[in-house]
Amino acid sequence: MTGQHRAEIDTSRPHPARMYDWYLGGKDNYPVDEAMGRQMLTLDPRVPVMARVNRAFMHRATRWLTGQGIRQFLDVGTGIPTEPNLHQVAQETASDARVVYCDNDPIVLAHAAALLRGTPDGATEYLQADVRDPEAILDGARKILDFDRPIALSLVALLHFVSDEDGAHDLVGRLLSALPSGSHLVMTHATADFTPEESRAATEKLSAAGVTLALRSRDEFARFFAGLDLVEPGVAVPHLWHPELGEPVAGQEDGVIPGYGAVGRKP
Repeated sequence: MTGQHRAEIDTSRPHPARMYDWYLGGKDNYPVDEAMGRQMLTLDPRVPVMARVNRAFMHRATRWLTGQGIRQFLDVGTGIPTEPNLHQVAQETASDARVVYCDNDPIVLAHAAALLRGTPDGATEYLQADVRDPEAILDGARKILDFDRPIALSLVALLHFVSDEDGAHDLVGRLLSALPSGSHLVMTHATADFTPEESRAATEKLSAAGVTLALRSRDEFARFFAGLDLVEPGVAVPHLWHPELGEPVAGQEDGVIPGYGAVGRKP
């Protein structure tokens, strides 16, 4: 593993990766994460469904990309390992797929060995780095991925934790600028478009706990894909993006999924 930083795990405030783990029924979270997760459930009891819908979108997008011949993946904001992981989905179709995972939470680093069990003819690697430091991500990824060949950049359920003040669009632009023609951007993002009152309350609760939640509109989400060719059906509610490539998530039809997903190709 490259770029490791032995940071202490902060259990005094919730962390999105650990809350996500709790939503998915995992065990790698702390009381502070569960407490905030339960507060989110009081605002919208379907948050765990949203988490599973995001995972399912990632699986379908990965299958679509491998079907297009993509063999390299850079997954930023990986989260705590939950099987199947991206490399398992990619290498199921293409055993030579190469995957670099990246996250900034030390608890993900502690479990990164689970992310590195890939096929013998493929490659998996883990970087301890933050999306706000794209140069560190690119430097580490270059040790595993061939930047002369197309790469899929996966930013699933991540950018709604990065504000415009932190330069979210610039960060994505910097990562994409380093990737060659034929590369793809894969993204999902939470929105307040469908549930404005609940979203406002969630943003306030998370902010009070030190967690940024930058919900974006459909147009603001689409801006991340400026200059890219959107793959059909374009910007969609995540579970409606190529549903034929995976199994439906239980509960996804029981009300609105307040988010968007899309895949775009770099010309």
